[in-house]
Amino acid sequence: MPEMSETARPRRLHVQTWGCQMNVYDSARMADALAPMGFVPQPAAEGADLVVLNTCHIREKASEKVFAELGRLKRLKEARAAAGGRMLIAVAGCVAQAEGAEILRRAPHVDIVLGPQTTHRLPALVARAERGERALLDTEFPPEDKFDHLPEAAAPQGISAFLTVQEGCDRFCSFCVVPYTRGAEQSRPVAAVLAEARRLVAHGAREVVLLGQNVNAYHGAGPDGREWGLGRLIRALADLPGLKRIRYTTSHPRDMDDDLIAAHREVPALMPYLHLPVQSGSDAVLKAMNRRHTAADYLRLVERLRAARPDLALSSDFIVGHPGETEADFEATLDLVRRVGFASAFSFKFSPRPGTPAAEAERQVDEATKERRLRTLQALLRDQQAAFNASLLGRTVAVLFLEPGRHLGQMVGRSPYLQPVHVQGPTTLAGEIRHVTITAIHPNSLGGRLADAATAEAA
Repeated sequence: MPEMSETARPRRLHVQTWGCQMNVYDSARMADALAPMGFVPQPAAEGADLVVLNTCHIREKASEKVFAELGRLKRLKEARAAAGGRMLIAVAGCVAQAEGAEILRRAPHVDIVLGPQTTHRLPALVARAERGERALLDTEFPPEDKFDHLPEAAAPQGISAFLTVQEGCDRFCSFCVVPYTRGAEQSRPVAAVLAEARRLVAHGAREVVLLGQNVNAYHGAGPDGREWGLGRLIRALADLPGLKRIRYTTSHPRDMDDDLIAAHREVPALMPYLHLPVQSGSDAVLKAMNRRHTAADYLRLVERLRAARPDLALSSDFIVGHPGETEADFEATLDLVRRVGFASAFSFKFSPRPGTPAAEAERQVDEATKERRLRTLQALLRDQQAAFNASLLGRTVAVLFLEPGRHLGQMVGRSPYLQPVHVQGPTTLAGEIRHVTITAIHPNSLGGRLADAATAEAA
């Protein structure tokens, strides 16, 4: 039996997102841009009129995962065509940017390939595909700013919302593809950021997470005609009525300036949790990575941050097995971890990315050595995370409640340190900040009980 006619139902959109919070933000903006065309998001690809894969090139075997999913979608597309319908497939994001032509060669059933800088062009590309054009490729770095094309109306993100303020990177770390897939650093004007933040708050957001590939390099044009840094932007956001909490990610140690450090001391809404990737504790490896900071630089920066905000908790990124890394280099990383003490961290084996300097470097580290080093590092980081979580047992912390938990009568929120916290309480807690006494430590969350009956200010 033929499918229901296009005019009899909304068009169905499925967006599958891999990778960072920036991709999550871009996926939501693509859905917003497609809404005027009648597309309504749905959680599964089955039955969708348009499937968008928003891809990430950072993790190992990223391309293989994309092609594996495209193989599954090919079967769905063929079944849809046999039933008298049509499914369009678009590949967006960093894998699309890096391997657009290869995607179209290996997966000719893909209709659209577009890069991270051209997501605003997706509606026009969909319209062209619906008119019968095939193999549409748009991975250039356009002169216009994609943020200028964001729709005023956007679907609510919820109580905690992502807000991209900066994109691209000029650092060119040896292992990273971001400068090649996202382009040079660009920052949104202050007025545009504040306007979007106001819209998010009007839709119920009480926390915003400021996003950027190198977010603390933010240098947006201010309404006063001068360039604003991230610290000044955070102060302006903190003045918005209804906005209770501010976070930002991801940062580079070289771009933590005095004003941003001072903001951690002076702005109560700025949460005392900072993701500050160091990547290695070895100066030799840091130089090979083109990080442009030393281990001592990082330790001094941590000392300054903790002096500004004594309750600050840190997370970080680590790569083991970068080309040339020796056992002594790896031991230097372990030493740095012990000296800093991290609340959480992400750690990975080095994985070569085509087109990056490290991919072609000499003295590649063998897989067995990388595996061993990663296990050792992750064991230390797990111990530190467990110790940090245990330090909160019996303490009272401010929790922003987000949504019901898995169990009846349970509500889940986030501590200032980003940990999930669950309590027994009514659904009316959503959007409130309440004092919670931590009574239990679980592997991936904290348990607690409400410590008062009144809304508390963010700590």
